Amino acid sequence: MKSTTLLVLSLIFLSFFSYGAAQKVYSWKDKNGVLVFSDTPRPGATEVKMNTQNLTMPATDTSILDSAPSAMPVKFNVSISSPANEATVRENTGSVYVTARISPRFENGFKVQLLFDGSAHGAPSNSTTFALREVERGEHTLQAKLFDANNKLVSVSPVSTFFMHRTSIYGGN
Repeated sequence: MKSTTLLVLSLIFLSFFSYGAAQKVYSWKDKNGVLVFSDTPRPGATEVKMNTQNLTMPATDTSILDSAPSAMPVKFNVSISSPANEATVRENTGSVYVTARISPRFENGFKVQLLFDGSAHGAPSNSTTFALREVERGEHTLQAKLFDANNKLVSVSPVSTFFMHRTSIYGGN
């Protein structure tokens, strides 16, 4: 058994060694005049003499591939998505939930400042949802400002108007 295994291993080793040593390369020109190389001979092909089994190609300057294309600055947009522009909010407690939308996406470190009737409502926040309390009856405006991580103004939303509808203290509408 041991001699059979040794014989099989020797044959495999010799076949690999002889395969690498006996490989031949042939060349010819095709009908379009293109030089073709193959390991299969054909009529009109000439054998290419190889002086080494290890073929190497000269180094190619790839430095032009390393330059990263200049990144296009991303243009951010902020808008008020809720309540919708010209919407009527019916809430007797005077609570209004405002949602801002940022596109293409909300980046890490960005902050949103909500303006309610032209004045800042709280400090800039990393959230796009705001709660307004005890909003009086009538017409009100909303606007959002988007700031990047360096507190640079990135985008300002269009002014959005909503109408607060609450029952009056006199019991009528």
